[in-house]
Amino acid sequence: QVQLVESGGGLVQAGGSLRLSCAASGSIFRINTLGWYRQAPGKQRELVADIYRSGGAVYADSVKGRFTISRDNAKNAVYLQMNSLKPEDTAVYYCNADHTRADGYSFRYWGQGTQVTVSS
Repeated sequence: QVQLVESGGGLVQAGGSLRLSCAASGSIFRINTLGWYRQAPGKQRELVADIYRSGGAVYADSVKGRFTISRDNAKNAVYLQMNSLKPEDTAVYYCNADHTRADGYSFRYWGQGTQVTVSS
């Protein structure tokens, strides 16, 4: 079992910045892709950014150039630096980890979510 705990959400004015953090703990063997998703009220959960174990990353078009995802494999952590925030970035942000056990079984884990609110 792997637990993910996010932190760093909050209220910020448009144009401001926030940094989200997510730390994995528990019975960790190998964490593959780490990612951030978000869900706004009345909308489906959507990918914000994924980062592979190699460090390569993909971003949603809506956040390209404004958000940066990074990871620390030694700490089993992933971060999301969010700059030039817009009101439409308001959502609950969820950390996601693709974990593989020693026996090869893989499972995707989710954090509990952290609220990001951007005021206009």
